[in-house]
Amino acid sequence: MKLVTFTHEGSTRIGVVEGEEVVDLAAAVPDLPQEMSAFLAEGARALEQARNASGPRLSLASVKLEAPVLRPPKFLAIGLNYADHVAESGLEKPKHPVFFNKQSTCVTGPYDPIHSPRASQALDYEGELAFVIGRRSRHVPKERAHEVIAGYLVCNDVSTRDWQFRAQTMTLGKSFDTHGPLGPWIVTPDELGDPHSLGLRTWVNGELRQESNTKHLIYDCFDQIETLSTVCTLEPGDVISTGTPAGVGMAMEPRSRLEPGDVIRIEIERIGWIENPVVEEPADTPRI
Repeated sequence: MKLVTFTHEGSTRIGVVEGEEVVDLAAAVPDLPQEMSAFLAEGARALEQARNASGPRLSLASVKLEAPVLRPPKFLAIGLNYADHVAESGLEKPKHPVFFNKQSTCVTGPYDPIHSPRASQALDYEGELAFVIGRRSRHVPKERAHEVIAGYLVCNDVSTRDWQFRAQTMTLGKSFDTHGPLGPWIVTPDELGDPHSLGLRTWVNGELRQESNTKHLIYDCFDQIETLSTVCTLEPGDVISTGTPAGVGMAMEPRSRLEPGDVIRIEIERIGWIENPVVEEPADTPRI
């Protein structure tokens, strides 16, 4: 099942993608929550109702796909999680998972523009597999970690490298507004199959920059859940992005940075693709 958040005629709600159509859950099952985190918190009953829903359908072409989770309760990501990316970064393989926060206000849709910030000239891309938590959980052992995942999606862990390296936490350089494209939908585990055998590719302006497979993750999705849930309670709607392979702009010779007019496309096997143009940060960005 593919779960989406979409906007149609000024109303934002959730649905199920079937082929080139969206089953509008607000009309098909009106008693279900119409925000993704709240929907996932309803658990198996809500998922089953969505899976069996029949009713009004909209063409995909007639709706605007939003980030599947508009404001994740937590947006966590891991660094240095592919050996080839560790090597190109000139660093040592981490002895433990290296996690950081992306602030939830960075989230944007699968086809929305990415802002080139006024405050940085070091904008970069990172194509990544992400997953969404579906159950409130703590102290989850690796062998049961699959039970708390609602599904998988594509993420661009957009990074402003100069801000990233100002602090060990990396959070500032990972959290600029619009620097967390997610989508195009959440693919549930029963449809996806093994999350650790997915081809991942990233293009910039049609040039293939990253090509790898999630089988090369140093700490796989289930390792990450075990670690994170030891520290904090995971909640429905939390997004965890699993790291990027080699091929980022900062490691190229000469170094490459994203500029307004560039287009980044990230595709993951059995999930789909997101594609985001880079634009100048708008002059009317709110400020005091």
